[in-house]
Amino acid sequence: MKTPLKPRPGPRPRPPSLKTRRAQLDMAVTLLVLIMTTLLLCRFGFADFSHALTFPGRLTGAVLIMFAFTTLLGVVAVLDHWIRHSFQYSGLVALVGALAAFLPNALLCLRTLKNGDSLFFPVLFGALAAGAAWAVFSVWRTLAAVPAPKRVAAALIVSTLFAVANFGYQNLYLPYRRVTRPLITLAVGKPVPSKDGKAFAVPVDITLQNQADVGFYVLGTEFHAMGQRVPLSPKDRLREQWRSDAERWANSSGEVNPLSRREIHQAGQLVEAKPWMFPGDWIESSDAFTTRVVVQLPMNTPYDQLAFYATASLARKDQIVLDPPLRFVTTSWKGGNVAAWVKKQKGDALVYQARVHENNAIDENTRDPRFVTVYWRFGTQGAAVQSSVARMGEESRLRLSGEETRELVSRYGLVDLAAGPVERTLWDIKSQR
Repeated sequence: MKTPLKPRPGPRPRPPSLKTRRAQLDMAVTLLVLIMTTLLLCRFGFADFSHALTFPGRLTGAVLIMFAFTTLLGVVAVLDHWIRHSFQYSGLVALVGALAAFLPNALLCLRTLKNGDSLFFPVLFGALAAGAAWAVFSVWRTLAAVPAPKRVAAALIVSTLFAVANFGYQNLYLPYRRVTRPLITLAVGKPVPSKDGKAFAVPVDITLQNQADVGFYVLGTEFHAMGQRVPLSPKDRLREQWRSDAERWANSSGEVNPLSRREIHQAGQLVEAKPWMFPGDWIESSDAFTTRVVVQLPMNTPYDQLAFYATASLARKDQIVLDPPLRFVTTSWKGGNVAAWVKKQKGDALVYQARVHENNAIDENTRDPRFVTVYWRFGTQGAAVQSSVARMGEESRLRLSGEETRELVSRYGLVDLAAGPVERTLWDIKSQR
């Protein structure tokens, strides 16, 4: 007859008691970690659940609230497990609460390391995660047995996978998903001469169509018209002249001109520049905005063509909260807090600025305040509008690499739109003088 195998010796459970310093320390650390975790998760969870701009953000809030409720139950269970001993499974509930404290603290530590501006929050969440690991071991060593271990393990695995999947969706997928961009269109109307025949006006309709599934803040817009002289050559131009044109237009900015066998394109001159939409306004999903601008010139204008351009700088409403107003703060020629890259470019700039908020409570509370700065630039070669987001005082010394710029654009949903050139010849209207 075979002798039955003896079970392997495992860690000997110690009865929960406060007679030793180790037991007192274990209970104190466990309670401190669970209480601090509950307070932090409640703060972030309720704020995200109520005010996050996206469904995944609100789902994250609901998950944090669920974990906060579990850690709160863990606090009650720890007190009963070590002191009162009134509930048979209080040790198991305390163990689940400690595990529920470890997972979100570890994920928040990783998130704040990636997105945060200081080491305070990564250190805080890292310390709480370490304390939660201590609490898990402290509670586990006092348990004689875990009832229904497979069910407990399955519940923990499912909750872990759910939290990790939500974390990955928020931090990995959303920043790099494909985004539908709004569209700017230009429609040039028929020129209208003045009553005295000494001037004429060209109406231009500008339409912003938002076919995306989210709304956009309008950070800045500009419309400008370039006057061009385009004399015709009586015969085909030489190859050397084509090459000269190609080099000249390749080094220019603000204009787009083709190479031509007969047309002799000359550098255009800025005729008019103006904004066409109020900065700080917004356009909702599946909406459109149309406005008309009028360009007036004398009949004896030396230009043969007019080229019209329209640009806009936008920000997604589900990735940024704009704190109005977007107000004018300074000019480039007065030497204010202007980015170095703006100072190096030719032309002048008007600078607008506003406070922005993150689209979720975690980043809003763990990152330094940011401001969006919009540059409305104009010069001899045209006009443009550009925007950036940075901390106060950081804009003037900001040096971003290409990867950092793409990350900035992805985080805050910055979108630059452009339309043009739409050209209009003036021979027909000039012949009426």
